[in-house]
Amino acid sequence: MSDMTVVVIPTYNEVENLPAITAAILALHLEGLEILVVDDASPDGTGQVADELTRQYPGQIHVLHRPGKLGLGTAYVQGFTWALDHGADNIIQMDADFSHSPNYIPQFLDLIRDYDVVVGSRYVRGGQLDKRWGWGRWFLSMWANSIWVRLLLGVKTRDATAGFKCWRRSALERIGLQHIRSNGYIFQVEMCYVAEKLGLRIKEIPIYFEDRHIGRSKMTAPVKLEAALRVFEIRWRYRSRQRLAHQEEVP
Repeated sequence: MSDMTVVVIPTYNEVENLPAITAAILALHLEGLEILVVDDASPDGTGQVADELTRQYPGQIHVLHRPGKLGLGTAYVQGFTWALDHGADNIIQMDADFSHSPNYIPQFLDLIRDYDVVVGSRYVRGGQLDKRWGWGRWFLSMWANSIWVRLLLGVKTRDATAGFKCWRRSALERIGLQHIRSNGYIFQVEMCYVAEKLGLRIKEIPIYFEDRHIGRSKMTAPVKLEAALRVFEIRWRYRSRQRLAHQEEVP
């Protein structure tokens, strides 16, 4: 029997992207792969489209409806928890807007046999950003990963803010999702930090990060500033190793 893999896709106003990204994932024809859409009551009707997809692909596409825009971090925690509760061996997280190409998923699943986390990285050798990114946007992202997060938290992962990852079931169980407090985009940093502190085996692979196909990026300047400031919050929260004691007791 093949491993079960659940791809978790949080959505907010992705009505045009969702049918295309789910079709591209299913077109990979990977045995045991299912998709979970976590929709935050998108006013553009994304949730209704997700419901239609569950009827079109019963048992392959699922949806969690949340009552409002509750944040990326809690969307992933709920999505990961659902996947674990439904028996997933591997959990993939990705965006709906094609900035994360489904074509990397087979490589993720090949590598996850030997690692606890596989990261689709923009900042390892061979990784690339969309050439349409302006210099300022590129510099801010590079600064956040290569200087700010690594300096304050001491992480070694090159792309600590990456949102395209594959997790082994055991890795998420070891982390203990109930203890993750960050919401928004800083969720990615906290997950990276805890994974490293627990000694999980992390593999970064280079990806081409394409700008979203449709719609505007939700990563606005105020959102980026808030995420940068919340790195201090993570450092303070984990100022002692007591926060990780419950994970370290897991064999």
